[in-house]
Amino acid sequence: MSVTPTAAILVAAGILLPLLLWNEKRESLAGKLLSKTPLSLLFVAAALLQPATFPGFFGAMLAGFGCCLVGDVCLAWGARRVFAAGLAAFLLGHLAYCAAFVSLTRPGAVMWALAVPLVAASSLVYRRLLPHLGSLRGAVLAYVVVITLMVIGAGALLGDVRLPARGRWMAYAGALCFYVSDLFVARQRFVVPEFRNRLLGLPLYYLGQFLLAFAIGALA
Repeated sequence: MSVTPTAAILVAAGILLPLLLWNEKRESLAGKLLSKTPLSLLFVAAALLQPATFPGFFGAMLAGFGCCLVGDVCLAWGARRVFAAGLAAFLLGHLAYCAAFVSLTRPGAVMWALAVPLVAASSLVYRRLLPHLGSLRGAVLAYVVVITLMVIGAGALLGDVRLPARGRWMAYAGALCFYVSDLFVARQRFVVPEFRNRLLGLPLYYLGQFLLAFAIGALA
């Protein structure tokens, strides 16, 4: 019985994610890099397997996955300067996702309905983080704005009934998982550093990335 590339990617991810969490628990830098890097490469591979039905969308999404791969490696190190570089890489990744969503759709009623509570939530999160940010205030504000715009863009996609429903829901769920996972990254870095942040945040992050990757094909 042959194994499809998609199945192989998901099996490999199912092995690497627990291994990454174990290395996060042990605070092993080498272990984190050796498990996180190939795990993140898998969502890039998943995206590459999808049909490039919409070339602009496909290219922008692929650029986003590449930026996030760089961000993942940076965040594994944990040092403040490297963390800032990782933040910049993820910011560029979210901008690429925004460009991808804009290339397929335009604002609509569903987007505005979803945007209002999201903007309110992002404002509250930033206010909660503000006393802990120090010199990173501006960088974190820019990041919060851009990731919020990314989810809003996915909300516009969700409301576009011209596109396949499965792909629209996968893209929005992926964007939302990514957003929530970043709340745990922020809590870990700025508020309360504890393993629970990574235990909850990392599975959400990778679920979000794989949903976004497979949404490319589902939207075709």
